Amino acid sequence: MVAKLIDEDPEGAYGYSRVALRLASRVAAVREAGGFAAYANQKYSEALAEFRAARRMTGNIDLWPVMADCERGLGRPEKALDMAGAPEVHKLDKAGQVEMRLVAAGARRDMGQLEAAIVTLQSPELASNSVQPWTARLRYAYADALLAAGREGEAREWFAKAVEADKDGSTDASDRLAELDGVEFVDAFDENEDEPEGAPTEGGSEDDKS
Repeated sequence: MVAKLIDEDPEGAYGYSRVALRLASRVAAVREAGGFAAYANQKYSEALAEFRAARRMTGNIDLWPVMADCERGLGRPEKALDMAGAPEVHKLDKAGQVEMRLVAAGARRDMGQLEAAIVTLQSPELASNSVQPWTARLRYAYADALLAAGREGEAREWFAKAVEADKDGSTDASDRLAELDGVEFVDAFDENEDEPEGAPTEGGSEDDKS
């Protein structure tokens, strides 16, 4: 239920995770699920504690990037950067290493180091033309950092590249690109717009009812 609800109803997922933790707190998968549910609700201290518990039980290093992001959420970007430079990172698979790079760049931005964030994101994975599960998010983060640094032309180019890779709409890159291009979206039907004179109201006119 946590996995089913976490995207659409994070509060509901969190509620189920608390029940699971009461029933089976010694199961690593339960601790991990509890961590992700807390993380989705921005309960970073709680999430970090659950992730640490799951890692102690399994010895698995996969949670290292999200643990570092919890440190960011707790206002400790320096700690997140320390974790980005730790030996554990070399044990991560490619997806985990890219995730760690994203967290490290976010920590740099938290510290007001925009240029350092941009450099952190520059990598073979960013330059590659192949589309991987992380490609859209990596390109998006790079475009966003460029825009924050005032490099609008480059940002537009990378938002466009993010759109190309974002097949499942996991980012709002298309909206950001449209915004840079000056495109405004208008609702096809504006409920506040005045109705044409003589148009029947909902339920029909009085004559229709007779």
